Amino acid sequence: MTGRTRTWTPDFAVGAGPLLAPALASLRRGSGDPTYRIVGGRHWRGLRTPEGPATLALAEQGSGGRPAVVAEAWGSGAEWALEQVPALLGAYDDPAAFAPDDPLLVEGARRHGMPRFGRTGLVMEALVPAVIEQRVTGQEAFAGFRHLVHRFGERAPGPGADLRLWVQPAPATLRRIASWDWLRLHIDPARSKAVVVASRVAESLERTCGLPGDEAERRLTSLPGIGEWTAAEVRQRAHGDPDAVSFGDYHVAKDIGWALTGQPWDDERLRDYLEPFRGHRQRVVALVYRMAGHRPRRGPRLAPRTHLPA
Repeated sequence: MTGRTRTWTPDFAVGAGPLLAPALASLRRGSGDPTYRIVGGRHWRGLRTPEGPATLALAEQGSGGRPAVVAEAWGSGAEWALEQVPALLGAYDDPAAFAPDDPLLVEGARRHGMPRFGRTGLVMEALVPAVIEQRVTGQEAFAGFRHLVHRFGERAPGPGADLRLWVQPAPATLRRIASWDWLRLHIDPARSKAVVVASRVAESLERTCGLPGDEAERRLTSLPGIGEWTAAEVRQRAHGDPDAVSFGDYHVAKDIGWALTGQPWDDERLRDYLEPFRGHRQRVVALVYRMAGHRPRRGPRLAPRTHLPA
């Protein structure tokens, strides 16, 4: 199968580091994500576009702050995937609109660059793994997503199949998965029900792209099993929303508090801190992570649950 190719050069300065790795990092659901591969510096994604499945391969060429991105795509969704490359890599985000007067953030942006948010334009692609990640360990969440894709997804088109690259199941397939099969995937009824309900209105959810963040959140959280945290995870990836903070996350408030004060915070303390930056609250969170990383982890890791069939 012959692929289609596009070369795109960003009109914004990337900085000293690479463009692709930080721009695409949040799209990879664990190191074993079957829909994502990195081979020889080339990033491969299997995705389900409005036009059909596609394999998308991205590579950087050149340096000097504005590397060219060479994109190649295969499958019925190839043209759509190529058209979305600039949006995927943050071309339509505007960090310049955020001008904080907090000396710490100003210095952080000077040293590390202001975070830029790309958008996939694919709501279900972000929603399904986000729901699976609700209230479980990362190990359990990534395993559940991997099993779901391998059991009910499909091989990515073109050379993606040779790389063992997969595409997530279509909404119609998700609607037909039996309750006992969800349990075999190690996904409990609360989470599987949320995925199935969302799959029934998948077309409406996809149309939330382009809506203001508050309206997108309202529509997402109108569905049972989708709360503020899940909606934010979707808005960050599918909508490229720089204001979507994952309140309710086990780590985020603690990490930000530790980075800024040496003490973990709760969600309310984080909300109070971020309120003056409304419109760019997640940009502030991402900038603090760039500056300080994660807080030190102490004690044993949470153990995965063992009461489900898988």
